[in-house]
Amino acid sequence: MSAEASTLSRVPKPLSNGQIALAFVLGAAALTAVQYLGLLPGWVHRLPETAVPNFAAWLDTIFNFVKDDLGLLVLTRTLTEGLEWLLDVSGNIFFGKRRWPFVGPIPWTAMAAVAAVIGYYLGGWRLAALGGGTMVWTALIGQWEIAMQTMSVLAIAAPLAFVIGLSVGIAAWKYAWVDRVIKPVLSVLQTLPFFTYLLPAVIFFKVGPTAGAVATTIYAIPPMILMTSLGLQKVSPEVVEAGQMSGCSKFQMLRHVYLPSARTEILVGVNQVIMLCLAMVVLTAFIGMPGLGAKLLAMMGSFKLGRSFEIGVTIVLLAVMLDRMSKAWVVKQPEHFERGTPLWKRHQMLVLGVVLFVGFTLLSLVMPIAAEIGRGQDFSQGRELDTLIKGFLDIEWVKATTGFLRGFLNVQILIPFRNFMLSIPTPAVILLIAAFALALAGRKQALLGALFFALVALSGWWDRAIITLYSVISAVTLAALIGLPLAIIAARSEKWAKRVLLICDTAQTFPSFVYLIPAIMLFGITDIAVIFSILIFAMVPLVRYTIEGLRTVPPEMTEAADMAGATRFQKLWNVQLPLALPTMAIGFNQAIMFAFFMVIIAAFIGTQDLGQELQRTLAGTDMGKNFVLGICVSLMALTFDLVIMKWAADKKRALGLP
Repeated sequence: MSAEASTLSRVPKPLSNGQIALAFVLGAAALTAVQYLGLLPGWVHRLPETAVPNFAAWLDTIFNFVKDDLGLLVLTRTLTEGLEWLLDVSGNIFFGKRRWPFVGPIPWTAMAAVAAVIGYYLGGWRLAALGGGTMVWTALIGQWEIAMQTMSVLAIAAPLAFVIGLSVGIAAWKYAWVDRVIKPVLSVLQTLPFFTYLLPAVIFFKVGPTAGAVATTIYAIPPMILMTSLGLQKVSPEVVEAGQMSGCSKFQMLRHVYLPSARTEILVGVNQVIMLCLAMVVLTAFIGMPGLGAKLLAMMGSFKLGRSFEIGVTIVLLAVMLDRMSKAWVVKQPEHFERGTPLWKRHQMLVLGVVLFVGFTLLSLVMPIAAEIGRGQDFSQGRELDTLIKGFLDIEWVKATTGFLRGFLNVQILIPFRNFMLSIPTPAVILLIAAFALALAGRKQALLGALFFALVALSGWWDRAIITLYSVISAVTLAALIGLPLAIIAARSEKWAKRVLLICDTAQTFPSFVYLIPAIMLFGITDIAVIFSILIFAMVPLVRYTIEGLRTVPPEMTEAADMAGATRFQKLWNVQLPLALPTMAIGFNQAIMFAFFMVIIAAFIGTQDLGQELQRTLAGTDMGKNFVLGICVSLMALTFDLVIMKWAADKKRALGLP
């Protein structure tokens, strides 16, 4: 062997990502062991308060400069007047606010008829029954006015979010620099807790419907931008060439070629805007927004679970109705008529809707009950439901089960796990996060994960962040233990897969507040209620994407396993699950994102995490603290998002999946 070859053979091979990750885990374990032995210096275990930068004060200084010295507050308060006028108009139309144009409120019978006609036009009799039935339920149960207060803000916020999102999406598609700038901003906006949207809205736009409309609009914009940009990028070159050959100007190309070709993606964005607006307009009850959210918050606060359940059903019905109608709009193709077709034939449903609207409006003038159902006339069963729920919770086996879960999960699992996580030194946690990211996604993601968690440590809210992380990990783990077997069993049968997916589709339309109701009913105001509410919210995407992943495994792969004589378990373990893992990973990612979102909502129950601190900031003007807390949640959520999505993309590429 030559000297050169001998030298080369002695050059050590570079360490693999797995080996470095293992070294990080061992380092974290060593630091934790030293901490348990009482030998680790306090400043290594936790960053001393004297070393924590005062980010909140710095941000407050910047915020006050922009607000007062640059005159942003004056500008926003000027804009507030215009927005208040729009909200007064919609409020007058929907629930009879005594402002211009003095035409409201619309009778509930007229609204029910129009909803039924729209449903029939978009999806047939079933959707007509859902649209009309939702309006009838809302009126008969005595919730019409508070529901219309919510809808009046939704009617302003959703179109605003659509217009702004569409405009920015077009700009991001047209100009590469806009796309580069907007993508990281959208990533942060989509992971920020909703409380972080509320305080700036209150400061700049006053408490109440105006601040609620602003927060709702901003919250709903990101998916519209993303779907618009995606749809325009996917327009086929052949369609573009045809438009250019016909001599279209740039505006005509956009109006008549690009936007119609991207119709499906844009309408999916509209669906997302509507659903996020409805979710947020309920949550803005925390800043004085009247409507269903405020009533639900009040009822849950006074532990009137029967009334809370009724309001929750109304919110769910409205969400399902709007979701189904907007999805039906996505798949419905434009109708074409021959030249000379009468106007009324081309717009039959519009004519029918106008006739019914006018007819029921006139009827309401002579029959007051067709216009409004009073308190003595509604069919609310709130008290009876309260009695029924209390009776159910007093059943011995229910009390024994919930008592056992409270005692066993809290005392034996959750509290010890939380204390263990809090006992791990800060550098050890950062090493574990870096190891997780390195093993799954690579060095770039490991560096970003370590940086993000280091910034959380520098924020001064490390222990609160760890409690937040503990809630997310506990809930997602329990959701996986329950949801994955359920999804695997359901995926074996086409019939059961469709049924479970329908339940998942419906559950995804539930505003997050609704998930607190069964948690409080079963477990009261306790830690287990927090975990349970997060668990049921996070389980939906896990089940959905597991079923989707297993159903999209190529048939030839399962046939090959059958021919090789594999048992059902071997086929599942060695063929179906490995091929479904990239899709399942997306479900895990969404479950984690949902959990981070829900853990902030669960602050209403009473927690000791970042959500509780965020909720407290709404009582004052601690904008700097509010933003720091929100960024902490966002950085933790972004870490998992970057790692899991990179792993899923790499796995799909390795398996040759689309």
